[in-house]
Amino acid sequence: MIKNVFAAFAVILILAALPIAGNAQGLKPISVWQNMPDFTLPSFQGGEVTLSGLRGKNVLLIFPRGLAGENHWCHVCNYQYADLAEIEKAQGIRRANNLEILFVLPYGKDMVQQWADAFAAQMQDIENWKNPPDAEKLDEKGKARLDRYRTNFPKKYLYEKGKVPLPFPILIDADRTVTKGLGIFTTEWSGSKIDQNVPTVFVIDPKGVVQLKYISQNTFDRPTSEYLLNFIGRLGK
Repeated sequence: MIKNVFAAFAVILILAALPIAGNAQGLKPISVWQNMPDFTLPSFQGGEVTLSGLRGKNVLLIFPRGLAGENHWCHVCNYQYADLAEIEKAQGIRRANNLEILFVLPYGKDMVQQWADAFAAQMQDIENWKNPPDAEKLDEKGKARLDRYRTNFPKKYLYEKGKVPLPFPILIDADRTVTKGLGIFTTEWSGSKIDQNVPTVFVIDPKGVVQLKYISQNTFDRPTSEYLLNFIGRLGK
């Protein structure tokens, strides 16, 4: 009897020591006005970032889609990154808003390097779409598509190859612990079957409480940089 009790106790200890698959850091889908679960991820730029280490700051936590198809990165996500990077360069939005901005991609470092390598070409693609040589010959569908590009990509951002701006940490979620835990990772979304995030944005206040959560319904559907910064600027007022 005693041996059986000790054996059962040993099994409990072993099971307690094992990580829970896909939820090793206690992550789960979260709603507004709840505390954001903590996590630590390596940064593409070097080192690690622990979310709780940013307490006392506002945090804009962005999960871009990443891949939109085979060897095809989401242009909207890259434009969003460029837009925030250029606003930061011009206005110093992090210092002005007591803010850190984090992007999380559900890939390993080699894949994130491919994302960075493709960045300049992605921005050039957008300019080409907005300024087709045969714009006057477009049919109604073509004109509607052109209007969508010019509406969703109103600013011009061009970079030399290999000169992607990297002011914000790009966090590497190679095993998808964070994205799966938060219910953001998927293998099929918006018409493509590929490992990707459902584009999601969180605004977290200095106490670690989620004040905004936005899940995109399609690849063009996401809040603008101006909207997010206006929202963050009102926190605590």
